[in-house]
Amino acid sequence: MDKNNYIHLLKELCSQTSETEWLEFKKSSISSDEIGEYISALSNSACLHNRVHAYLLFGIEDKTHAVVGTSFQVKSSKVGNEDLESWLARLLNPRVDFRIEEIDIDDKHIVIVIIDPAHNRPVAFKNTAFIRVGSYKKKLLDYPEKERKIWKKHHHVYFEDEIAFNNCTDNDVLKLLDYPSYFRLLNINLPANKSAILEKLSEENFIKKTNDDKYDIHNLGAILFANRLSDFKYLSRKSIRVIIYKGNDRLNAIKEWACDQGYATGFKQIVDYIIDQLPQNEVIGRALRQQVKMYPDLAIRELVANVLIHQDFEIRGTGSMVEIFKNRIEITNPGKPLINTLRFIDHNPRSRNEQLASFFRRVDFCEERGSGIDKVISSIETFQLPAPEFIAGENYLRVFIYAHKSLRSMEKKDKVRACYQHCCLKYVNGELATNKSLRDRFEVSEKNYPVVSRIIAETVEEGLIKLNDPESKSKKQASYVPFWA
Repeated sequence: MDKNNYIHLLKELCSQTSETEWLEFKKSSISSDEIGEYISALSNSACLHNRVHAYLLFGIEDKTHAVVGTSFQVKSSKVGNEDLESWLARLLNPRVDFRIEEIDIDDKHIVIVIIDPAHNRPVAFKNTAFIRVGSYKKKLLDYPEKERKIWKKHHHVYFEDEIAFNNCTDNDVLKLLDYPSYFRLLNINLPANKSAILEKLSEENFIKKTNDDKYDIHNLGAILFANRLSDFKYLSRKSIRVIIYKGNDRLNAIKEWACDQGYATGFKQIVDYIIDQLPQNEVIGRALRQQVKMYPDLAIRELVANVLIHQDFEIRGTGSMVEIFKNRIEITNPGKPLINTLRFIDHNPRSRNEQLASFFRRVDFCEERGSGIDKVISSIETFQLPAPEFIAGENYLRVFIYAHKSLRSMEKKDKVRACYQHCCLKYVNGELATNKSLRDRFEVSEKNYPVVSRIIAETVEEGLIKLNDPESKSKKQASYVPFWA
């Protein structure tokens, strides 16, 4: 938001006939603790009053709402050795988004603290929740009926519906968003006039018109079509990063790149860049040398799409990342997956960000059904690579794609994982895994079938696969299905 928009917001807030429970004026500075208490009180009150934001302003006369200015320099203020803003954020529980903006109007310094409403439970500062009662700040504990209302709301504002940039003019919207990409991706003719473009963006929930003929840009519109994600304060860290390392560890990074565009605008560029950085093998034929890709493009494309749309945007300060090593690729996104990693191949897709996922499917960036991971596994089998590994941490998912290894050089866990994934893939395709199908998977000759039999037995022992027909006595005709079948 530029200075003119903040001036407009300031005039709108000062035009209120009196302080409301979601708005507080201060003529001069107050203590750091009081600021934290006001953020708690105003956030909780904004929740009760269904407000998009609450506001705490410095440099405004309390009773007259006259702009008088303040010497309070919030951005440079510290508590001990810690910046005031990070100190406040750390002591709020649950953490609530707020941002501090400072502007100068006619040589008068004004501070505007823009505060998001509480969601699902009251916001406390230093373990005490506050509330506004009229123009007074009180402890929420003393007003149990208000506390009950906050808990009862149990409303969830989805990431896509939250506001990334508010009070924009129509020109601001068209400057911040790469709207031509939207029409191009959906193969729709670009409207001839500005109002028709804005109407279409509104229909998609990318933007919303406010009562004063301004626009709010929703996170959905920004994360998909930002010209620069860095223009949006809380989305700037959500750019996908690509890091290339010299060897097999993180000691020597060759280069790092981040895409600052929205995900839909920049998706092709992201995938193309990653694929261009991947190592290739040189194969010498009868007459020619040719470069052969080590990893399937399809797997890279599908996995990148998945980490972008399934990440947990509530985890601040981090985004999706692709790390390329000599012997593997690691793809990481914030947020623990919503389903067990063992069920990725067969399970219907679940996403925290359904609108984002839906748009990716509409423009064919990822699969409509749960077949995306199936295609990843299938393409990796075609390339005769080790099975990919999915690791779910406390607040992240990491996917490992490994460079080619001979069966002899694979560890037991690699062979078992490949056997299980092969079984799953066969089952979802209406087929059954057998010793022969696994020999084809591992490029093992028929005479060495006992090698594959041992892998199958180890996978059965791990409880990952089972006999399709336990009553059958023929080992030669034995077939296998996943444990969940």
